[in-house]
Amino acid sequence: MAVFTAADHPLRARQVCEAMNPTVAPNNINNARPKLKRLADRGILTETEQGVFTQPGP
Repeated sequence: MAVFTAADHPLRARQVCEAMNPTVAPNNINNARPKLKRLADRGILTETEQGVFTQPGP
């Protein structure tokens, strides 16, 4: 969540992985996508367009 707090724009799964770890493997990106989707389903994040996630506004 700190990655989304620090970002001033919506992020893709690759950008989230790069912010958390400078060495990104394709497997890590593929594992992050469903996790971000689950957070969006629970209302913690919003998916502004397909594959682009951000925190909901106030």
